Amino acid sequence: MTRTPAILVLEDGRTFEGAAYGALGQTLGEIVFNTGMTGYQETLTDPSYHRQIVVMTAPHIGNTGVNDEDNESRQIWVAGYVVRDPSRRASNWRAQRTLDDDLVSQGIVGISGIDTRQLTRILREGVMRAGIFSGDALAPVQELVERVRSGEQMTGAHLADEVTIPDEYVVEPPAGVATIAHVVAVDLGIKAMTPEMMAQRGIRVTVVPSTWTADQVLAKKPDGVFFSNGPGDPAAAERAVGVLRSVLDAQVPFFGICFGNQILGRALGYGTYKLPFGHRGINLPVMDRTTGKVEITAHNHGFAVDAPLDGDSVSPAGYGRVKVSHVCLNDDVVEGLECLDLPAFSVQYHPEAAAGPHDAAYLFDRFISVMKGAR
Repeated sequence: MTRTPAILVLEDGRTFEGAAYGALGQTLGEIVFNTGMTGYQETLTDPSYHRQIVVMTAPHIGNTGVNDEDNESRQIWVAGYVVRDPSRRASNWRAQRTLDDDLVSQGIVGISGIDTRQLTRILREGVMRAGIFSGDALAPVQELVERVRSGEQMTGAHLADEVTIPDEYVVEPPAGVATIAHVVAVDLGIKAMTPEMMAQRGIRVTVVPSTWTADQVLAKKPDGVFFSNGPGDPAAAERAVGVLRSVLDAQVPFFGICFGNQILGRALGYGTYKLPFGHRGINLPVMDRTTGKVEITAHNHGFAVDAPLDGDSVSPAGYGRVKVSHVCLNDDVVEGLECLDLPAFSVQYHPEAAAGPHDAAYLFDRFISVMKGAR
């Protein structure tokens, strides 16, 4: 089989030569690694990966193909894709086409056949910008390095508006399930499984664009408001912070996931910061401090909330007492916030677990309890 040459170039000048995988051409982005052994389709279609080149640490990718049911959004969002050993064929009863077919049809430039273990060790020193080049985009290495260094930084990037839906839509509870609450979910990069998990519990979910104002959200008279995951730097999401403060002021119950956790942190007056290499995968241990249980959880975040880990703190923005409800056992990163004087809480990880473990699905039930308590 003919291998089309491709090269991965890191911001620091290091390079990896391999074979093109997916579309030919050039792509630039922040390069990150994902430790999941499965779930590549859900990873590719997660809007939180917008403008990022994703390295899969699992060596064999593509063996189950892709289908139309497991997508988490309307398209592939990664800027580029790096794998060690792409499957030669798809072998699964649900497969409708190969992963390579989807990458090509959606113009996703990738590279295969490189040492992803070595690359991951480099990225654990700190994420950086990178580029993948193949076909007509190939050029002398120093020129490619300059292209990479001219790329945009993730710090300071406001990206939610680039991935959000254009118009609102509604996800109803399935047949036979009574509607017990109505939630407005603000799409900052939402994954399809999130409103589905709420709907399964009897919540009618109205998903709205990230550009909606607080007046538009509150005009729906929701029983609760939800902020989703999404890409970019939470420090650049000032509009979302303002909307959430209006929700908190109105005492409407709130639940946030991932980017939504960071927005709650900023709305409460805490800072956020960029992690050295982030959490991305489906196997990270988090302790729920309320129950003392340790959950294996799905993550995708490069930023975190800077809030006191021990004891209760007082919201610097005047929203009362706050506690860190969840913490990552690998590195003590804040993984959840709970307001003690307001009906609001959030987690940094993904309880919808698409793909990933289902240890944290109870959080949707906790949201229902918060809404019932507020009513």
